[in-house]
Amino acid sequence: MSYKGFVSHSKVSKEDQEFYDLKNKAAEYYRSNGVPQKIESVLNEMFWQKPDDIYGYLANYFSRLSCAPVISKITGRKVFDGRGSTAVLTEVHCIIRNEEKLVCSAVMGGPCDGMAESLEAVSNSDQQCLSNTTALKWIREHLSPMLQGFNPTDQNHVDKILRDFFMARYLEHKDSLNREKEEGLSDETVSEAPPQATPTLAPAKDKKGGDKGKKGNSTEKLLPPAEPPEPRLPGATAVGVVSLVVAKTAARLLGAPLYRHITSLRVLQAQNEMHLPVPMITILSCGKNSLGKLNLLEEVILMPSSSQRVREVIGMGLELQCEMRRVLNGSAYKAGAIGVSDEGALQVGFEHPEQALDLVTEACANLALPLGSDLRLAINCAAHGLMDYSRGKYEVMSGCHKSPDEFVDMYEGLINKYPAIKSLIDPFRKEDVDQWERLASVIGQSCCLIADAASNLCPRWSEAKPLPPGVTGVINRHHNDMTISDLIQSIAEQKETMLAAGCGDTSIVDLAVGSGVSFLKLGGLRGGERMDKYNRLMAIEEELEQEGILCAREKKQPLSDLSETFNSGSGCDSMTISAK
Repeated sequence: MSYKGFVSHSKVSKEDQEFYDLKNKAAEYYRSNGVPQKIESVLNEMFWQKPDDIYGYLANYFSRLSCAPVISKITGRKVFDGRGSTAVLTEVHCIIRNEEKLVCSAVMGGPCDGMAESLEAVSNSDQQCLSNTTALKWIREHLSPMLQGFNPTDQNHVDKILRDFFMARYLEHKDSLNREKEEGLSDETVSEAPPQATPTLAPAKDKKGGDKGKKGNSTEKLLPPAEPPEPRLPGATAVGVVSLVVAKTAARLLGAPLYRHITSLRVLQAQNEMHLPVPMITILSCGKNSLGKLNLLEEVILMPSSSQRVREVIGMGLELQCEMRRVLNGSAYKAGAIGVSDEGALQVGFEHPEQALDLVTEACANLALPLGSDLRLAINCAAHGLMDYSRGKYEVMSGCHKSPDEFVDMYEGLINKYPAIKSLIDPFRKEDVDQWERLASVIGQSCCLIADAASNLCPRWSEAKPLPPGVTGVINRHHNDMTISDLIQSIAEQKETMLAAGCGDTSIVDLAVGSGVSFLKLGGLRGGERMDKYNRLMAIEEELEQEGILCAREKKQPLSDLSETFNSGSGCDSMTISAK
């Protein structure tokens, strides 16, 4: 028998031998990866469970054993945001179970929420378009290859790469500007002309000099010059939008809402309870874009009690806007044209600030809303846009100019007359340090001073600048050059925080909830983009309630009490964050 076996073996063809060797290699390959054991295990489990969908059961079993998805490429293209401005849409493709799939997308545009740089963005749309073009080039030529093969759930590692890349571009841009400046100085001394022509040094003179004399001080003060705006590197959007889309991709792959993923990035252990930020609703706008003479009240913001549900707050805001419109249609107010502001609020042209505040007070009284107790007001003054540098005064109303010191007296009178005002946002330019300090001492603990454009926020690698004295809150924004890790760190450095959302998708709401901020400013109750954010906040509230982990927001410190914290000498511990 052994002889026959020997003969049969000797007659094996070369093809049969190769096939035999191939089978041995396959068997060894599967054994080394534990495939037979895993198949045996899943077949045994499936036999006892007898699922209706056999192949679905097998697919789920083996999908849990598959390799973690990795980024294969990141693409981008230009789109338009809710205001018709150009924005960058970025998409992440991942290798998932050996197939390339589009996982998630994110949109980020230019600044759009009332800051000084937003005014520049409106007047320099070509510059914004060029910046987005640069951002898309960075994504296509640099960031996509650099992040290829990365696990999107490793947010810190991805953000470090983005920061290092952007820092290199920032230094290159800075060196380029320095070289251009040196070349310009070598050609002519023309570069010295702009500082001489800059009106920021002009004092209040001549015609208005007598008014100042009546104050009892004949010595005129020079107006502090405006600080140059912090330069934003063209292409910076690439950093913010890629960081955001990677975070959204990770949440999608993990099968978790974005706010859950953001929470896990800042807190390692699972959260047994979470709280929602209190929504702040812009109900009225009487700023420079309104048709009346009044310039001061850029936004009148409703701040509800922290115990009210989001749906109740939205319903109350809608009722209040309808009531204000009804009151305006009566004969009591001689208001200008009624429209809707860019922030989605009722825009009315008034002659004096008292008219706008009386309107809100009357409408609240008609609806029996507890203005001053459960409902408070915040006023966004946006004073940085009111300064008339040729006169050295703020143009509060068309043709009515007030010096910084006179502005202090005006604010004091408004707060005394309308005690429901609990916060003033940007009551002065950041350069008017003396007036910030004086106003803080005058209003005491009755009102908070919040810095928005006056917050001196810089890129995280730059040296932090001091805040104006008396500031009890800061509006920080999700700048285009800020990664998700940077945003989380900025929030974590504060005790009590707020967040204001600008243009973009609903991701900012998830960022607010996941990062644990206390207040969320979403703008007015008009416009699909803004209402999507309010709807997202309501949806998250319902999810947390169903899970039984929505904690009572009464535990959080109300904004109106923040002044007591800061007046005790603890410094600035409140922050508002905004998305661009």
